Amino acid sequence: MSSSQRPGAFLRPSILTLALVAALQSGAAWAVEPFILKDIRVEGLNRTDPGTVFASLPFRIGDTYNDDKGAAALRALFATGLFKDVRIQIDGNSAVLIIEERPIIANVSFVGLKEFDTEALTKSLKDVGIGEGKPFDKALADRAEQELKRQYLTRSLYGAEVTTTITPLERNRVNVSFSVSEGEPAKIGEVRILGSKVFSESTLVGLMEQTTSGWLTWYTKTDRYSRSKLNADLETLRSYYLNRGYLEFAVTSTQVTISPDKQSINIAITVSEGQPYTVTAVKLEGDFLGREEDFKRLVQLKPGEAYQGEAVAQTTRLFADLYGTFGYAFARVDSRPEIDKASGQVVVTFTAEPQRRVYVRRVIIGGNTRTRDEVIRREFRQFESAWYDGQRIKASKDRVERLGYFKQGEVTIDTQEVPGAQDQVDVILTVVERPTGNIMVGAGYSSQQKLSLTGSIQQDNVFGSGHSLGISVNTASTGRALVLSETDPYFTVDGVSRSLDLFYRTQKPINTLGEQYELITRGATIRFGVPFSEIDTVFFGLGYAQTTMSTTSGLPNSYLLYGRLFGKNSREFPFTIGWQRDNRDSIISPTVGRYQRVNLEVSALGDARYARANVQYQEYFPITKKITLGVNSELGWGQGLGSRPYPIFKNFYAGGLGSVRVFEAGSLGPVDVTGSYSGGNRRVNVNAELYLPVPGGGNDKTFRLFGFLDAGNVWGPDDKMTTDSIRSSAGIGLSWLSPMGPLRLSYGTPLRKKPTDRIEKFQFQIGNAF
Repeated sequence: MSSSQRPGAFLRPSILTLALVAALQSGAAWAVEPFILKDIRVEGLNRTDPGTVFASLPFRIGDTYNDDKGAAALRALFATGLFKDVRIQIDGNSAVLIIEERPIIANVSFVGLKEFDTEALTKSLKDVGIGEGKPFDKALADRAEQELKRQYLTRSLYGAEVTTTITPLERNRVNVSFSVSEGEPAKIGEVRILGSKVFSESTLVGLMEQTTSGWLTWYTKTDRYSRSKLNADLETLRSYYLNRGYLEFAVTSTQVTISPDKQSINIAITVSEGQPYTVTAVKLEGDFLGREEDFKRLVQLKPGEAYQGEAVAQTTRLFADLYGTFGYAFARVDSRPEIDKASGQVVVTFTAEPQRRVYVRRVIIGGNTRTRDEVIRREFRQFESAWYDGQRIKASKDRVERLGYFKQGEVTIDTQEVPGAQDQVDVILTVVERPTGNIMVGAGYSSQQKLSLTGSIQQDNVFGSGHSLGISVNTASTGRALVLSETDPYFTVDGVSRSLDLFYRTQKPINTLGEQYELITRGATIRFGVPFSEIDTVFFGLGYAQTTMSTTSGLPNSYLLYGRLFGKNSREFPFTIGWQRDNRDSIISPTVGRYQRVNLEVSALGDARYARANVQYQEYFPITKKITLGVNSELGWGQGLGSRPYPIFKNFYAGGLGSVRVFEAGSLGPVDVTGSYSGGNRRVNVNAELYLPVPGGGNDKTFRLFGFLDAGNVWGPDDKMTTDSIRSSAGIGLSWLSPMGPLRLSYGTPLRKKPTDRIEKFQFQIGNAF
């Protein structure tokens, strides 16, 4: 074999030029007599390795050459995608391949791109053959252009135009540019539901995720048409009717029309409601492992009530879960309604087959690019080589979700059969990681104190180890703080956690005289958390702190009295013990569940000797699928031990976010003759929040409105706790899971106040607080 560029090789009279493809179509008009090949030459190569060409040929030197082999060679060379044109010429007993290479793509660019990420599009196009360094193929470029247009249709940009420009460069290279005119997205102008008689059209339209344009649809984009979202809305309508007994409900037609200017879309849905059905009996058929009574207690349907599709689905899930607790991972549970149209009655039969009992061979974890496997595995309650237990698998999933290292709703568990082993399964856990760094910023503004800021930075799951590190900073005028903390959630293999805190705090109670005094507290604490159940943890710890009064000028009377008794420096050795129970469905945006906490702090050594208790109760009630009521209450109590008074610097404070909103942080409670707000040894705090979906936001729980009602106060040792001394406020707010963290804005007005109270109507915080 040889590669030659000699021009004279084609001037001999014996040269035969073949157009093999045309010959095949026209009956081999230019057929060549078979002959023995003595040489193969390739001309026109610049970048391609000649070996690539020779490897594609179906003949070698010494083989017999004929028209069929020539046609096969052309097909093979074109199939490589490297060449724009290929011809074969016969020169005596030699075959000469004349090749024109495809140009190489030097650059792929986009002009006018706004809706999509340029980097992501560049990568996706390269995967299909349009990318820098790849041979240019006009057919692939045309397909890429059509795919871009299709993607814009999914974003309701029906007027989008895509133009492909190919710019030739030297050395047989080209630039490929996609010029995009996106236009404006088409908006849903009207949604109609025809044929509904039992429920009003407005009620049914309100159930749908897709809506007409509203004041917030610029954010939710629910006014953009999507076929997949429309299908989901149709399922919502079916579920709504099915849960009210309408077993024969059907969507008979769906019409989507677009205006001539491609800017408005109208949706018309025609439904057939049918008649409602009442359940008269519920039957069980199949193998229920001799536990029929246990299964009957799980049935959510009741005779005499309307048929409910959601109750039927929930019953089948509960049956499958119960089978799972006995090791039957593949139990089949079905429901069969037997309707009587004449009487409007239905008998529901649940059929079940447990299949076979299995045990778990392996637990496989995927998706954790940063978090170590051991951090996830130690949350598992389903063990390998043990019988399959559905409850333990669910508990494992819940515990992994509560770690907070993964996106909410993106922790999934699948069960996969082991090939060749009918009694074994693999449990596959898949997670999607999220950023675990948290920044919290709080602020308030009042005419007296102007702007005050608080903030903290915390990194959970440091280096994927499950440990957390944090630094908290407070710049409020009433006090400054710097706290360094570290937590190891699995200090022992049994799940005992350990937390270390180092802190430096300055406390400067609000006063009206402008005196510059402060209390400085330095110290450290160590705490351990012992889990007693999946939702219960007991905490205990030990600490040391030293508090110094920096000056006596302008000190409140309570501080002066305490300083005279114990001096400017006061040491304490607090021992803490507490209990926490948390079964909320989410820490950041809960909709159901309860949180309870009790904490007791006792210092029996040192200058400051006291007992301090704090109790919190929080619960969330789902009023509807979109409306949630949250209530929170806190009680605080402190008492000096022996003959010593309660330390003034351990007082409780009230007012501000997390307490009684509208009132400035730390401004409630007793006020002495110096105008100082120094808190008290007793506190009561009650909050109620009603969460509502933002109009036009559908059921988006990351962006919600809320109304709040707060009440509470603090009292000193000589004050009486009366209802007349309670302060209260009410207002509205906005809760948003922003990229920076949970954002809460509130604006309200005081309902009960005193002349000495300091009002701060607008308050906000980025971070998690009730």
